[in-house]
Amino acid sequence: PAITAWGDSIKPGLKWIAVSRDLLNKGLGYNTMVKIDSFEGVYLVKDKMHSRWKNRIDIYMGENVNKAKEWGRRKITIKYAVLKDSL
Repeated sequence: PAITAWGDSIKPGLKWIAVSRDLLNKGLGYNTMVKIDSFEGVYLVKDKMHSRWKNRIDIYMGENVNKAKEWGRRKITIKYAVLKDSL
């Protein structure tokens, strides 16, 4: 459970997200830098979600389960770069 789909080891304090697989084709691949509108800093794409999820990200909030439950499910805006040759 502490290993991502790409084989990275999860540790508290990291700014990582998981993305639904449909977002991989939109430029949100492994190690893509992402800005999330309601969070400070830059997050890295480090995990892939199950194929049943579409157009979603999962923000890693460490071992603080209460913080994650408090945050819940929300619509957010993210910003990321897409290379010209990938279009």
